[in-house]
Amino acid sequence: MNDHVSSINEYLLFCKRITQLSKALWKTIEKDWQQWIKPFDLNINEHHILWISYHLKGASISDVAKFGVMHVSTAFNFSKKLEERGLLEFSKKENDKRNTYIQLTDKGKDIFEQSLKAFNPENSSIMHGTMPLHDLYGKFPDLIELTTMIRNIYGTDFMSIIDNVSIDNNDEKHDAIEQK
Repeated sequence: MNDHVSSINEYLLFCKRITQLSKALWKTIEKDWQQWIKPFDLNINEHHILWISYHLKGASISDVAKFGVMHVSTAFNFSKKLEERGLLEFSKKENDKRNTYIQLTDKGKDIFEQSLKAFNPENSSIMHGTMPLHDLYGKFPDLIELTTMIRNIYGTDFMSIIDNVSIDNNDEKHDAIEQK
């Protein structure tokens, strides 16, 4: 019985710790992200949808919801706003009328790529918080335990989109980050 109570207490402490840490991290990321995309008149959900669409090159709304960690209605509603601005196009496939697909327009691709070029690590609290580790170890943290937890919760498909995302249009800034 004592082992069971001990494990429940250990679990509760772990849950509290992961909750507080993830909430603090998200708050910082959210602030950084909002400042970054403000000049493009986008909110975080809209930018995230553009990002997913950019990498998947024709994603279903279900894919956007899954990889964007948002409800399907949220993915659809924000995608609709992007369509109204001429940044996305909606379509159906001949062999799949049930799903709605989105594709970046040229204007959407251009705005998204401009946003990547506008990213400045000097304005990122996350980068400032990470640089001491980068300076010490010569690389950014691998986050192996966090990655394993997320893979166990969301699956390998979810992690594959994170692991395979490259930012081709921002090489100079990434090189500058690596040289710090």
